[in-house]
Amino acid sequence: MSQKNFRGSVARTKLALCAAAGLLVLSASSYGQVLRVTVENPNPSNGFYITPVFAGFHDGSFDTFNLGSPATPGLELLAEDGPPDLLATEFAAPGRVSGVVPGLMGFGSMPGQPPVIDGGETASTLVSIVDSTMSRYFTFASMVIPSNDAFIGNNNPLAYQVFDAGGNFLGPLTIEVFGDQLWDAGTEVNDRMGAAFSTLGGTSSDEGGMVHAHPGLDNFEGTGTPVGTIGAGLAPGPSELIARITITQIPEPATSTLSALALAGLLAWRRMKRGG
Repeated sequence: MSQKNFRGSVARTKLALCAAAGLLVLSASSYGQVLRVTVENPNPSNGFYITPVFAGFHDGSFDTFNLGSPATPGLELLAEDGPPDLLATEFAAPGRVSGVVPGLMGFGSMPGQPPVIDGGETASTLVSIVDSTMSRYFTFASMVIPSNDAFIGNNNPLAYQVFDAGGNFLGPLTIEVFGDQLWDAGTEVNDRMGAAFSTLGGTSSDEGGMVHAHPGLDNFEGTGTPVGTIGAGLAPGPSELIARITITQIPEPATSTLSALALAGLLAWRRMKRGG
């Protein structure tokens, strides 16, 4: 190969590498991406459970709840019984994407519902983001059981930003939820009667109140569930971890970049070897 042809081949190789990197950056911004939402319940195996977690991505306009205001019907159903279906309906709008993180196996908070996330268990789900410039913020909600209407969730729709204005992933993102972030839907009296996932039975009493900070789950210690009894002293205190949520990108951007560049380099090398 002449020096002129060699220089031309090198130039074409550089262009191929740049083009591959550019295409990858483009694909990792506003175009479709896949995120893994992982939920860990750090409670002991005989501790409190977390119902399947609602995970929503939006443009910052969806407000799950406000302290001092009534719970929406969707939040009320989730906080009292666990199902996220009605909340997902309230959430649905153009540009919004949602998913549910169920437990791995075991009982549902209600018949026909996916399994709850047991103490010591980690579960995850994949969520496909169509346009990350429209789904920049993350919202979650889950009932803590056994309880009458205790739940976790974020009341600030802008609290957790996942993508920047250009649609670029800002994570991995880790959210830790502590006992002082346990909320009361204000819809049922916290007397254990009729509480989801409790074997005590009875009928719950309507409270007709507003969403507020939960007074604590101490009175639910010793409550029987279909898989055992909640242990003494396991009600989470204000500084104790209730849940950990992690959001990662699939596949990892660095891995994708290296793969694309390696492929472009291989193709360019083959062209150089053929003399063209």
